[in-house]
Amino acid sequence: MTLSPSPPPLSADELGRYARHIVLPEIGGPGQQRLKGSRVLLVGAGGIGSPAALYLAAAGVGTIGLVDDDHVSLSNLQRQVLFETTDLARPKVEAAAEALGRLNPHVAIEAHPVRLDASNGPALVSRYDVVVDGSDNFATRFLVADLCEAARVPLVTVAVQRFSGSLTTLMPHRPGPDGRLSPRYRDLFPEPPPEGTVPTCAEAGILGVVTGIMGTMGAAEAIKLVADVGDPMVGRLLLVDILRMRFEEIRYRRPADPSP
Repeated sequence: MTLSPSPPPLSADELGRYARHIVLPEIGGPGQQRLKGSRVLLVGAGGIGSPAALYLAAAGVGTIGLVDDDHVSLSNLQRQVLFETTDLARPKVEAAAEALGRLNPHVAIEAHPVRLDASNGPALVSRYDVVVDGSDNFATRFLVADLCEAARVPLVTVAVQRFSGSLTTLMPHRPGPDGRLSPRYRDLFPEPPPEGTVPTCAEAGILGVVTGIMGTMGAAEAIKLVADVGDPMVGRLLLVDILRMRFEEIRYRRPADPSP
């Protein structure tokens, strides 16, 4: 994966801050430098985006973009750990940028207080190396997947409901071991479900800690992609059932091209 231009070398403060990363042979100084030079976009600063943003900032991702046009409400505080009671009614990206700046002053935060759509999406997505989608509706998930595919930007897509969650990573521009291109989001979900058939979190409820677990998993996938370590969840859908503490993996692939 081609990252943004190389940043300055790690400072003495950064070397101390990221010492536990640097002693990992899989990451080391070069991997930490890659993190510093990376740009990660979070679509949604809510239940999934909050923990993902915290761990990406703590890990030293150089630039974190936040896309969300919502304001902090009281019901958010049960799971959106970026925010405090004093943030009520504030724009989420504004409050999040301040919290992340306090956590790690070496990280640049780019706040986008907008709703991602077909008009602003292409320019936004193309500015980043990796996108983590924690949006709360299928229309946005399909849009983000299409935008990332068009821009050839890796996508980590995370979803939650009640006591469960799911995660997969999409790099449809990358050939797999069999030479076939990696699958697209629409190979996993060909079409959005009919409107109104899947209840929202406000209707069905959500165990707050589920968003924390899935959000940090999304951050882990983004870090792996940037640092070029491990095996990303490409062609694999992880299903997490927290109520029963069960993890299941479903493999999927792009259909073979039809014969001429």
